[in-house]
Amino acid sequence: MEQPRGNTIPDSLNGRGYATVMDVVARVCRDYADRPAFSSFGRTLSYGELDRLADAFAVYLQRNTDLEPGDRIAIQLPNIIQYPVALFGALRAGLVVVNTNPLYTEREMEHQFRDSGARALVIFTSMAHKAEKIIGNTPVKHVILTQIGDLHGCIKRTLLNGVVRYIKKMEPAYHLPEAVGLRQALQAGRGLKPRPVARATSDIAVLQYTGGTTGLSKGAVLTHGNLVANMLQGSDLISRAEKGWSETAVAPLPLYHIYAFTLSLILMENGGHTVLIPNPRDLKAFVRDLRRLRVSCFIGLNTLFVALCNREDFRRLDFSRLKTTISGGMALTHDAADCWREVTGCEIMEGYGLTETSPAVAINPPGAVRIGTIGQPLAETEVRIIDSDAADVPPGTPGELCIRGPQVMVGYWQREDETRAAFTDDGYFMTGDIAVQQEDGYLSIVDRAKDLIIVSGFNVYPNEVEDVVVSHPDVVECAAVGVPDDKSGEAIKLFVVSRNDRLDADMIRDWCKERLTRYKVPKLVEFTSELPKSNVGKVLRRKLRDEDHAA
Repeated sequence: MEQPRGNTIPDSLNGRGYATVMDVVARVCRDYADRPAFSSFGRTLSYGELDRLADAFAVYLQRNTDLEPGDRIAIQLPNIIQYPVALFGALRAGLVVVNTNPLYTEREMEHQFRDSGARALVIFTSMAHKAEKIIGNTPVKHVILTQIGDLHGCIKRTLLNGVVRYIKKMEPAYHLPEAVGLRQALQAGRGLKPRPVARATSDIAVLQYTGGTTGLSKGAVLTHGNLVANMLQGSDLISRAEKGWSETAVAPLPLYHIYAFTLSLILMENGGHTVLIPNPRDLKAFVRDLRRLRVSCFIGLNTLFVALCNREDFRRLDFSRLKTTISGGMALTHDAADCWREVTGCEIMEGYGLTETSPAVAINPPGAVRIGTIGQPLAETEVRIIDSDAADVPPGTPGELCIRGPQVMVGYWQREDETRAAFTDDGYFMTGDIAVQQEDGYLSIVDRAKDLIIVSGFNVYPNEVEDVVVSHPDVVECAAVGVPDDKSGEAIKLFVVSRNDRLDADMIRDWCKERLTRYKVPKLVEFTSELPKSNVGKVLRRKLRDEDHAA
C-alpha cells in the first residue's frame, strides 16, 4: 500500500534524524551559532542571532495573540532578513506559513488570505496600503508591520527607513490602527523561550500558492516531511560540488518562491551564508553588491544569467571563488549556459521542479552536467513517463512526466477534486510536462503544460489574465498565450475581440495593472474580429500561438 504523501523522510537520507523543519533550524543554529546566516542591505544575522530573534517572535505570537498551532499566518515580504525571522518564529509557534508574493494586487491578496484562512499577516510597510483595502474581507485579525531597516542599528535603521518613506516615497499612506510593528513584537519576546509545540513530520508547514487553471491560485499543501525530504535530497546532490560551495551564496530570487525557499534550507543545513538581493532588477546596484562579495554559490535563472553576462561591469568581477551555479524556474538555454561558463568559469547545474514537489525533482549533478537536460531524478524520487492511455513509454520516447517521492505535496488546500485529478491511481503526481528519459536516467523537458506561460520564472495561467480582461465592459472575449521574449523568456500576448473601436492596447494594459501582478500584465495586445475555436466552442490557444509564430 502506498505511504501517505508527506508522512515520512527516507532513512537513507536522514542520518541526523530530522522530523520537522524546526529540527533542522535548531541543529544549525546550535552548530553554526557564530557563522553568518542571512544578509541584506549590509546587515548580517548570525545563526545564533537568527535563533534568538525567531524565539522572540514565536513568544510574541504565543503570548500576545490568540493564534493556535495549525492557524495560518501569511508572510508578505521581499528579500530582507526579516523574512527568515518571521518564518522560523511562526513555525516555532506551531503556525502554518502562507508565502505571499509582495507584488500581489489587492485582488490577489484577498483571494489568498481568504482561501488559506490566514488569521495573521506579516507585511512590508510599502504594501500596507493594499492590505488596508481588503483586510476587512478576510479572516486576518493580527497584522505585523516591518520597515526595511527594522533589524539594523539605530542610525542605519533611521536612515534606511527615512529614505524609503520620504525620499523614494515607497510607503503610501495607510491606516491600520491595530497593527503592531515587528520591532515591538520582537521586544515583547526578547530573551524568552517559546512554549514547546509538538509538530509531526506529517503536519503542514507551508501553503505554497500556485496558479490555478480556473484563474484562481490554489495552495499546495507542503508538510514538514515534504520540505525536509527535499532539502536532504538537494543537499545530498549539491554537496558533491567542490568544497566550500556554500560559504557565500547569492540569492537574487525571492524566498517566498519555493525554488529559493528550499535552496535556502539546503544552504542552512550546510552552514552556508545566504546574501539576499531585494531587487535584482536593478542590475547596476546588484553588480555593485557582488563586487563586495566572495561569491561561492549563485542561485539564478536563465533571464538573469543573460542580463548579467551582457554587462561589462559584471564581466570584470572576480569569480575565482565561484564553485556552484544553480538554475531553475524556467528552461536554461545553451547560449545562456555557454556565456555564463565563459564569463565566470563555472558550469550551471540546471534543475527542474514544481511548487507541488517542494520543488526539486531532478538536477544535473556536479561534474556531470549535460546542458539541454534537467539532470537525473533526485534520490528516493520515482519517475514515470506515460502516454495518453497512462501506459509507460520506452526510454527515449516522449510522454507525460509523473513523479512519486517524499517531496510530493499532500494535495491542494481544500480542493479534493483537483487533488484527485492531479494523481495517478498509484500515487504519481502528473506534472503536465512532456519529457523524455534516456537509458542513463537523464531527463529532458520537450514541452510543458500546453497553456502555461512562464515569465521570468513565474507561472502565469492564461485563464487568470483572461478573467480579468473580459471583465472590461468593452471586451467581448480574449485569449492569452505565451510568445518568446529575449528578456523574460516568454511574454504574454493577448488577443482581444472588442465591441468598442476606441479601445486600445494601453487601455487594456492599464486595466490589467490595477488588477494583476506586474508580471501577469500582457506585454503585447492584438485586436481581432474573432478567436479560433473548436467544434465545441473551446478557444484554440495553440492555433493562436502557431499563427503568431508563422507571422
